Amino acid sequence: MLNRRHIRVKVMQTLYAFKGGESDDFIKDQKFLLFSIDNMYNLYLLLVSLLIEVQKRAEDDLQKKQKKHLATKEDKDPNRKFVNNQLLKLLVDNFQLNSQIETHGVTNWKLDGEYVDVIFKSIVSSDLYKDYMQTRVSDFKEDKDFIVDIFKDIIAPNDKLYDYIEDKNLTWLDDLPTVNTAILKLLRKAKTTSAEGYFTPKLYKDIDDKQYAIDLFRKTLLKRTAINKEIGLKTQNWDSERIASVDYVLLQMAICELNNFPSIPVKVTINEYLEVAKEYSTPKSSIFINGILDKLVKEYEASGALKKIGRGLL
Repeated sequence: MLNRRHIRVKVMQTLYAFKGGESDDFIKDQKFLLFSIDNMYNLYLLLVSLLIEVQKRAEDDLQKKQKKHLATKEDKDPNRKFVNNQLLKLLVDNFQLNSQIETHGVTNWKLDGEYVDVIFKSIVSSDLYKDYMQTRVSDFKEDKDFIVDIFKDIIAPNDKLYDYIEDKNLTWLDDLPTVNTAILKLLRKAKTTSAEGYFTPKLYKDIDDKQYAIDLFRKTLLKRTAINKEIGLKTQNWDSERIASVDYVLLQMAICELNNFPSIPVKVTINEYLEVAKEYSTPKSSIFINGILDKLVKEYEASGALKKIGRGLL
């Protein structure tokens, strides 16, 4: 679920907030970094559980209509296509997923059920729903395509849900695009034969990614004095107050990565930090950062200081 760029963003945010020096104990900050990353999984569970609750809300809606004193023929014999949607049923009946939701204490929709109603009403009033409900039966592909569409077009862009997520956890706003993309990918590739653990993906691709987050954070802090000296030599004509704080942190991380992560290609490092700068800093930040890194890389290459392993890593 988690990619390296998002790890870099998380490290950047933690370093930006760090107020200590190289000699200070930063164990608490490292724990916060890992907690912030781990909390992405709670956001994933929150959004997937919303789909489960929407299905339950639809079931309740049908039952209430059937019990009406003056129930219509349609109320008594409703179209259950949405309630019986095969992909939703996979989520509702997935033991491992529901166990994870319970273990992580994701009970938001029991306390804040009005947001389930908001999403349910948005779905029911949509053209997607009206088109889908034209028939009473469907195959798995139609059911899956419908859920993918409502997640992409109704749930993900919902403003009230966005505000709710921001209110619950500010760091989730940065996580939201990555988590939404991961959910859409899982929904699109889901099959009736998907394994029990399919909807409970690993947060990290592998153990190396978690270690990368720790190492990037620690090494950037521990080598901050030497890194700052290098930045200072390349920005002598710049007023230090004119350099955005985020740009400075990104330069520190990029220089650390260039010199201390031999398996990461130079081009990957530069491109990744330029993309992060475009998203999180000023309009001209990527140009500034690219200029500094380009000069440093040329010097490293000339002196043989770059120690990269593997083919095509320079």
